[in-house]
Amino acid sequence: PANLRDPAGNWYALSMRARLVYEAKDVKLANFHYEDLADPKWKGKICIRSGQHPYNVALTAAYIVHHGEAKTEDWLRGLKANLARKATGGDREGARDILGGICDIAVGNSYYVGLMRSGKGGPDQKKWGEGIDVVLPTFEGGGTHVNVSGAAVAKNAPNKANAIKLLEFAVSPDMQHIYAQQNMEYPILAGAKVDPIIGDLGPLKVDPISLVDIAKARKKASELIDKVGFDN
Repeated sequence: PANLRDPAGNWYALSMRARLVYEAKDVKLANFHYEDLADPKWKGKICIRSGQHPYNVALTAAYIVHHGEAKTEDWLRGLKANLARKATGGDREGARDILGGICDIAVGNSYYVGLMRSGKGGPDQKKWGEGIDVVLPTFEGGGTHVNVSGAAVAKNAPNKANAIKLLEFAVSPDMQHIYAQQNMEYPILAGAKVDPIIGDLGPLKVDPISLVDIAKARKKASELIDKVGFDN
C-alpha cells in the first residue's frame, strides 16, 4: 500500500503491528477511538509505557498528522491525567496490571498479545494475555495506527538484483504468511493468512495516513511529550 512505503521506493513495509487497547474483561469498549484516551471518564484507569518509547512517539506523531499540534498537546495532557500509574514498563506489563486491578485499560501492541497468548512468553504472560480482552481503536475519521517491520536495499549493495528479488519474495503470499506468523504480526499483502491468535483480534482497518508524514512529525511529538511531563 502507498501509505506503507517510501514514495521514492527506498523502503517497503513487510509486516504490521497495530497499536491496540487492552481492556479488563468487564469493561466492554465499543467503537473506541484513540481520542477517547483523554476522556476524563478514564481518570486513574489507564496504563501505558513511557511516552518517549518509539511506539508512543509514533502514535503521538500520527495524532499530530490527524489533529495538529495544539489538539495533540491537549490530548497528551488529558491522557496523562488519566494514568493509573507512572508511564513505565512495557506493553505486557499493561496486561499484567489490568489483571492486578491497577488499571481498566492499557495501550499495547498487537504482537504482544500473540506472544502472551501463544505461551511464548511463559506461563505468567499466557495468563495475562488470556485474562484481557482487546479492541482495535481507530482515529476519528481514520483507522488503526500501525508500526511496521520493513526492508530496503543498501545504496552500494554489491548484489542489488538479488537483494531486490529477496524483497519481492518477502511479499509473496507464502512468505507473507510465514513472516507474519513468526513475528505475530499482520501481513502487508492483502489476503495473506494471519496467525489465528492475531486473526481473532478482529478485522484491521489500517489508518490511511502515510508513514512518511508520521516520521516527519516524530520530533514535534517527542517535544510535546516532554512539554507535558508525560513520564514524570
